[in-house]
Amino acid sequence: MLTDSHCHLASHKFSRAEVPELIARAHAAGITRMVSLVTGLDDLEANLAIAAAHPEVSICIGIHPCEVHEAPDDVIDHLRPHAADPRVCGIGETGLDYYHPAPEGWDTEAFRARQRDLLEQHFQFAAESGLNVVIHTRDASGEASFHDALTIYRRHAAKVRPVFHCFIGPEANAREVIALGGLVSFGGVATFKNATDVLATAAALPAGSFMLETDSPYLAPMPHRGKRNEPGYVRHVAEHLAKARGESLEALAAATSATAEKFFRLP
Repeated sequence: MLTDSHCHLASHKFSRAEVPELIARAHAAGITRMVSLVTGLDDLEANLAIAAAHPEVSICIGIHPCEVHEAPDDVIDHLRPHAADPRVCGIGETGLDYYHPAPEGWDTEAFRARQRDLLEQHFQFAAESGLNVVIHTRDASGEASFHDALTIYRRHAAKVRPVFHCFIGPEANAREVIALGGLVSFGGVATFKNATDVLATAAALPAGSFMLETDSPYLAPMPHRGKRNEPGYVRHVAEHLAKARGESLEALAAATSATAEKFFRLP
């Protein structure tokens, strides 16, 4: 029993017609639960519809940091009515992306300030909704986005837990998140041959402090690297991490699924 704690089933890289096939292949690979992330108002309804048609899919609602320039100032008010929907299990994908350049008409500092402001709003929204937050951080170099997000998290740590998804940072950063009560999540990058530090971090963390994900359709794990990712491929991540941790696939699957069920309050 595996859980893909982060995928994007409403992505334009998946046609709506093939979503049942994606879910069927995931089931065949032993994945019983999937969490699909909204990235903007334009894919909110599609995610809700997928979750309505497939009870094994829950969704998180939020605005991806690369989409904040397209979101209205009152975007949280657009999301708020859906927070109590039983299909909704978290707030996100939100966060800070310092990797991609600012969009046309924005300078870098203004764009990053907008991201930080909306991350703060997502934390406040999560606190009032009784849900947890899924955070994206990415840098072209250095760790500024992680540390800025961690600073914002500290202000809300008493009320909200985050997961820093697709975690590729050093073990010390992961332990900072965990010490505050948060989680990290590992995806396909942990299977890459040049990502030994990520794998070492995943091997060192205690059970209950991390989840597994695909971030599909992106970042497919080995042996599918470079191809379109899908929820069923989380099994490759699980097998790779179980081997590195010296434990059985069954034990890792049970622990990470239990962590996801608790974090997302899945039924």
